[in-house]
Amino acid sequence: MITLPELSLVLLVGVSGSGKSTFAGRHFRPTQVISSDFCRGLVSDDENDQSATPAAFDLLHHIVGVRLARGLFTVVDATNVQSAARRGLIELARRHDVPAEAIVLDVPREVAVERNAGRPDRDFGAGVVARQHRDLRRFLSRLSGDGFRRVHVLRGVEEIEAARITYEKAWSDLTHLTGPFDIVGDVHGCRSELETLLAELGWQGVRHPEGRTAVFVGDLVDRGPDTPGVLRLVMDMVEAGTAICVSGNHEDKLLRALKGRKVTVAHGLRESLDQLAAEPPEFTERVQAFLAGLRGHYRLDGGRLVVAHAGLKESYHGRSSGRARAFALYGDTTGETDEYGLPVRYPWAEEYRGKAMVVYGHTPTIRPEWVNNTICLDTGAVFGGRLTALRYPERQLVHVPAEKVWYEPSRPLGAGGHDPALLTVTDVIGTRYVETRFGGPVKVDEENAAAALEVMSRFAVDPRWLLYLPPTMAPPESSLLDGYLEHPHEAFEEFAAAGVDEVVCEEKHMGSRAIAVLARTPEVARERFGVSDGSSGAVYTRTGRPFFDDTAPLVDRLREACEPLWAELGSDWVALDCELLPWSAKAGELIRTQYASVGAAARAALPEAVAALEAAAGRGLDVGPLLDRTHHRSHNAGLFRDAYARYCWPVDGLDGVRVAPFQILACEGRATALEPHAWHLSTLALLDSPLITRTRHVTVTLGSAASREAAIVWWEALTAEGGEGMVVKPAAYVPGRVQPGVKVRGREYLRIIYGPDYTDALDVLRRRFLGKKRSLALREYRLGLEALARLADGESGRRVHEPVFAVLALESEPVDPRL
Repeated sequence: MITLPELSLVLLVGVSGSGKSTFAGRHFRPTQVISSDFCRGLVSDDENDQSATPAAFDLLHHIVGVRLARGLFTVVDATNVQSAARRGLIELARRHDVPAEAIVLDVPREVAVERNAGRPDRDFGAGVVARQHRDLRRFLSRLSGDGFRRVHVLRGVEEIEAARITYEKAWSDLTHLTGPFDIVGDVHGCRSELETLLAELGWQGVRHPEGRTAVFVGDLVDRGPDTPGVLRLVMDMVEAGTAICVSGNHEDKLLRALKGRKVTVAHGLRESLDQLAAEPPEFTERVQAFLAGLRGHYRLDGGRLVVAHAGLKESYHGRSSGRARAFALYGDTTGETDEYGLPVRYPWAEEYRGKAMVVYGHTPTIRPEWVNNTICLDTGAVFGGRLTALRYPERQLVHVPAEKVWYEPSRPLGAGGHDPALLTVTDVIGTRYVETRFGGPVKVDEENAAAALEVMSRFAVDPRWLLYLPPTMAPPESSLLDGYLEHPHEAFEEFAAAGVDEVVCEEKHMGSRAIAVLARTPEVARERFGVSDGSSGAVYTRTGRPFFDDTAPLVDRLREACEPLWAELGSDWVALDCELLPWSAKAGELIRTQYASVGAAARAALPEAVAALEAAAGRGLDVGPLLDRTHHRSHNAGLFRDAYARYCWPVDGLDGVRVAPFQILACEGRATALEPHAWHLSTLALLDSPLITRTRHVTVTLGSAASREAAIVWWEALTAEGGEGMVVKPAAYVPGRVQPGVKVRGREYLRIIYGPDYTDALDVLRRRFLGKKRSLALREYRLGLEALARLADGESGRRVHEPVFAVLALESEPVDPRL
């Protein structure tokens, strides 16, 4: 029975005719076996062309390297009897941090010669086999010294025939454990804080009533007041099967000290050794056995989660080399030291692009921050900070304060950092991938980021209020109904095809999209958002710009109107998605220069043209078709002017301004954007103020023809009254590639968008391309939800701003603005 690691490089070793290819075909998949003969054939069209051997082995090494880099078990079928041939492959395995194993097929020379004689393609004679056999005999006893983890020798034909292959998982492979997990940061001997944190997480002794598993990121020991107490509790949990633990650099050093190795007694090791000296010898022996069994990292939950004390870059995930373990325990340094004499850590997390979430500790920080799907949980409990845990998969952070400063840090917590509430240029420049929990990462191209940086730095509101930017919204597929470009039927069909049973149709207010962030008092604004200028909120556009030069009066009136929400939501602040009415309050200049000028020119010129043509017709000239077309255009121009005029009314300061909130985005501890739309609309119905305009709506059961028809009649009535149309949304949040909302605009409103005569070009307009708009809407929606989720989790403003900035960047992508 031969046991091989699931991820390893296996070299078959044996003379020509020993049966390596037959053995490989019997025990391994064809894709796993890389044969030197096959590579020789690829580069020469002749597997026996020995002159092609150097090129063949270049190709073989390349293929093997690619497979190992991708984490694939690989077998090399070649004689491998010469040391130089083996050395190159073993070095390849080391380079990719996988173990190398050898399987030696040792058959009598006579058997090999006889087999080769029976193959007409083998014409190199018995001398070659004899030389290979001598090489094998010479090095067989020393083969394990080449760098193989294990050498499996099968002697004779019968033993080769009887061989069986089994596989063993890597020590780091706990992918079968799916959680849920409570991942605990660096404890450093703070037993009392650990017990308090576990109680906060719901643990009762060594077990959790909901069957959760604790995961410790290492550095249980040193510096703190009770290292033995921490070890006793964690060892009991591990032995009970309710916890797992990886080694930290402090455990590694303590183990070497307990074994009598020469170590420098510093960085808190003296405290651990003195505390353990007071314990019974059998306890210290138990600790030593426990520490010796700790692994460098673990892969959990199907590979979606990696836990390592100092973090782990993707190329080391699941690897079992010394340098992978060293990285997991100690991290990577630049070789420099800071002003405190401590090593400067290499920022590997900033370059991480792996799919697995990496949770780690090692480097104390004031608060945990997500960086490219990685998070550090060391919040300096022993230094007077906090002890932090991450609930997985909930991504919820739980922390308890340190009872005191147990150990003075060499470097103050947070030293050398920047304001965590603000993005820096280095956070956003270049091509970036923003991780989201709502469908994976979103790519932001460098040129889009540059455009967003201009807007964010020059025109945006105070970034501490910039919690969310709304996604763009796509129209439905073009309607084939006579006279219509957009119609509810296509929106209903789209959602039904996506498996949505119920939708909400909301009146689409013809105004300007607005995000309102409101704090109950200036004190709440200062405590929650760090805004200390006396303001208590902001109202900004969908590109993050303030609506007016001074929005404070609007904020004050809106905050007063939202008074019923504080008790209803149990929060002293709220973020709302709204429309600010009228359209002309923000878009007055646009209306005058782009729409009113067209309307005025048409109303001035077309009646004169009609009069001239009628006079020409009166003189007997054949201008009938042109006259009809001009009449038609004049009529359309009137409809065009009426369309935009409906959305304009005079305002004087805030007099005449109204706000139509339709969604509660977030409040303290909740990303309420994920609540069903019925909840939003019923909660917002509590607002009773002249400032507030209600959002009319109907609910549609898509499986009911009558329900659909009633909604279509409602839409027709809305648009006949001059309304813009409606937005069709799934009644509740739907994960996956389902549009968050589809806008269905009325026939007359679309004249503003496509021009007075657009109804004469419907055949052309129906061929409009919606793909980019839909893709953009989905990506921006994921980013918006991620920003709100980070906000609800209490993450830093910098982390919240990252997806907000990405939405702004995506807005610079070229998409037909008429969509």
